[in-house]
Amino acid sequence: MATKLILLGGGKIGSAITAMLGSTGDYQLTVADRDGDSLMRLPTKNVKTQVLDVADPAALKAAMKGHEIVVSAMPYHLTPVIAGAAKDVGAHYFDLTEDVESTRVVKQLAKGADTAFVPQCGLAPGFISIVAHDMTKKFESLRDVNMRVGALPVYPTNALKYNLTWSTDGLINEYCNPCEAIVDGKLREVPALEEMEHFSLDGVDYEAFNTSGGLGTLAETLEGRIENLNYKTVRYPGHRDIIKTLVRDLRLGQRRDIMKDVLETAIPITYQDVVLVFVTVSGQMRGQLTQESYAKKVYAHDVGGQLMSAIQITTAAGICAMVDLLVDGKLPRQGFVRQEQADLKAFLANRFGQYYA
Repeated sequence: MATKLILLGGGKIGSAITAMLGSTGDYQLTVADRDGDSLMRLPTKNVKTQVLDVADPAALKAAMKGHEIVVSAMPYHLTPVIAGAAKDVGAHYFDLTEDVESTRVVKQLAKGADTAFVPQCGLAPGFISIVAHDMTKKFESLRDVNMRVGALPVYPTNALKYNLTWSTDGLINEYCNPCEAIVDGKLREVPALEEMEHFSLDGVDYEAFNTSGGLGTLAETLEGRIENLNYKTVRYPGHRDIIKTLVRDLRLGQRRDIMKDVLETAIPITYQDVVLVFVTVSGQMRGQLTQESYAKKVYAHDVGGQLMSAIQITTAAGICAMVDLLVDGKLPRQGFVRQEQADLKAFLANRFGQYYA
């Protein structure tokens, strides 16, 4: 029997989730969004649509009622409202948020809940935490875990060497908010856009710097067991300095609505992108100081006859795989569930997780 699931949000990522879940026939899928035009552009196979103002709590609960699973692909600032409504109607809850404060609210809501609350199910946070945690299991003791992720245009043409590929609000959030890290064994907040480094992979030069939210709950999971843990966003060289000028010197970090307008007016979206995942772990293994690395690139391609960007594929595949794992009994069905509780082998063996394989 198909699992009743409601997806909130029919935008870039929501449309990809719709295509993936709708193609299986295993989910009785309803997609709700206040933008009727977005809903009309969605794949229609095995999908119902509903125009809904998610900010209206009464309407939100009414739409959720009768669904076993709620999946949110909405902006992070709506997370507390949506997660609270999911708890009230007794549904399992999944989201993609990278926002630290929103996730803390979800964690509180999960206390005493009869259903699972599974936030941060995308790429970073999300898959990156599953990979990093799996790698740490090989070590007797840990020294450093370095996590690097980037969603980049294959053909950069502007001074930022960047195109918009996902939520602009989320992007600005990452560039402006404090970042969690473990430094010398202690959990700390470090500033975004700092601690820049350079590296090369497959002959391409990159830069990486602190951004907010990518660690998810991994810092809490590994605290007390590791010396240093950090997450940085990967860009082509030169990007950070321009963003830092906008955020700090021009103070657009304090006027985020203006920064959003500037970025969305000036920078085109692209479906010709690449997602880079790069994790390095060092520590004691079989009595020796050892380092192991994981590197993966995912490119845009057709999924079910629809061209999807790499960030659409990786983000949607991440949350769809986690939904599958819960339905299949491979994740806890009650309380707060961390991404790193998912088994990497089970994730990659999943029909959606295979997009990362």
